[in-house]
Amino acid sequence: MSSEGKGIAIVTGASSGIGLACSEAFVAAGFEVIGLARDFSKTGLEHPNFRKTCLDLSCPDEIHRVFPSLLNSLTQPLRILVNNAGIGRMGYLEQLSAADIEKVLATNLLGHILVTKHCLPVMKQHHAYSDLIFIGSESARQGGKEGSVYCASKFGLRGFAQSLRPECAKSGVRVNLINPGAVRSAFFDELHFEPGPEAEHAILPADVAAIVLAVVNLRAGTVLDEINVSPLTKVWQSKLQKGRG
Repeated sequence: MSSEGKGIAIVTGASSGIGLACSEAFVAAGFEVIGLARDFSKTGLEHPNFRKTCLDLSCPDEIHRVFPSLLNSLTQPLRILVNNAGIGRMGYLEQLSAADIEKVLATNLLGHILVTKHCLPVMKQHHAYSDLIFIGSESARQGGKEGSVYCASKFGLRGFAQSLRPECAKSGVRVNLINPGAVRSAFFDELHFEPGPEAEHAILPADVAAIVLAVVNLRAGTVLDEINVSPLTKVWQSKLQKGRG
């Protein structure tokens, strides 16, 4: 790794969507990026400053196995951690399997808690400021029908971020939560609904990445605690109805 870079950014869920867009933005801004995801086979980003690391965030044992050696391998300060990876399993609670419930909570909440637990001591030991960024959701602010478990995971992530702020402030670690509404991404591939087809019906991953980069570029003594981002017009469509059309 280059000794002239701005430092290192770790991004979870970096194979597509918001995570990939953040990785591209950080690489373009001069950071070394370590991207974490289960599968990078469909990821088009190839750059000497983008290091792909396969990791299933829903497996605590895998996190504990990978992170000590990953952090020991760093040759620049860990400046940024973006906890972004997330999955959705939507339906009435009784329709969700125990495996689905455990997968959502492990990926969207527990995995980020464990990754942060590994990274935070490294981030705190540097004298310069660093950024701990959580990609939440509008579902972290308002519960919704068929979203009980997903909302629970995002409400939990929001509480986790809020609690970390006073713990981290004196160490120069800024904690920020970004709550996007509908994002046009692979998140909806396995769901029965998706945002409407028009440009104003969904946020783009690059929109969120631009906000993340703006957060990182703020003056060191300033932090944006929580940012809510919505499409101009909220429209949802059923894939079943779309298919019949």
